[in-house]
Amino acid sequence: SALGFGCAVLSGCHLYLFGGKDPLKGSMRRVIFYSARTNKWHRAPDMLRKRHFFGSCVINNCLYVAGGECEGIQRTLRSAEVYDPNRNRWSFIADMSTAMVPFIGVVYDGKWFLKGLGAHREVLSEAYTPESNLWSPINDGMVSGWRNPSISMNGKLYALDCRDGCKLRVYDEKTDSWSRFIDSKIHLGNSRALEAAALVPINGKLCIIRNNMSISMVDVSGTDKRAEGSSGIWENIAIKGHFRNLFTNLWSSIAGRSGLKSHIVHCQVLQV
Repeated sequence: SALGFGCAVLSGCHLYLFGGKDPLKGSMRRVIFYSARTNKWHRAPDMLRKRHFFGSCVINNCLYVAGGECEGIQRTLRSAEVYDPNRNRWSFIADMSTAMVPFIGVVYDGKWFLKGLGAHREVLSEAYTPESNLWSPINDGMVSGWRNPSISMNGKLYALDCRDGCKLRVYDEKTDSWSRFIDSKIHLGNSRALEAAALVPINGKLCIIRNNMSISMVDVSGTDKRAEGSSGIWENIAIKGHFRNLFTNLWSSIAGRSGLKSHIVHCQVLQV
């Protein structure tokens, strides 16, 4: 029943759950992971700092976390850390320029971009470069038009252009702007159940996952130009019967489904 926890995949088959806020214990440092190959849960070393509602990403099979909140005088955090599974330890990295509670993040062009709210609820954007271990404020067209969810695939940055995920946008570095990329021409609706919750890569295709477990698969490999409603590019899939029960039971065993039963918190791809 923890809120604001992180979720990531390392080594292709290990699903990590970390941090978050327990209703009784408050902010946590705890880290556990599930192995898809052994079908077992394991403990991992705790994070160095308690935190919830933080940003996280994976770069070169290392897990990075930054910002977030923790009970105390300095509620909003600047600190950041990295977990290396080969060394099985956490290490602090450079602090962020400003304390932030991230609400969107993506790894693009070798950098980790984060956008969130500062201590005074102002919108902030920063980018972290692992090679130099430096954070830098970002105020370009990429972050100004950036929406959640988003994904970096094949060197390009994609985001949704509507609530149900029926349209895709792409970021153009040359013009430093976002533009309409693909329109499926099939608008599904504006309900919470149909809201697109995540973008994930599966077998080279971009998959749009909605709260009702419906999926759209988009082939973005050969679409350098904008496409409108191409049936060969866009495919809608409805998960029914056995597969729906399988996903529902797996999600229930991982995180429980108390209040928001139609809301997907995290979505990851595991290699079995």
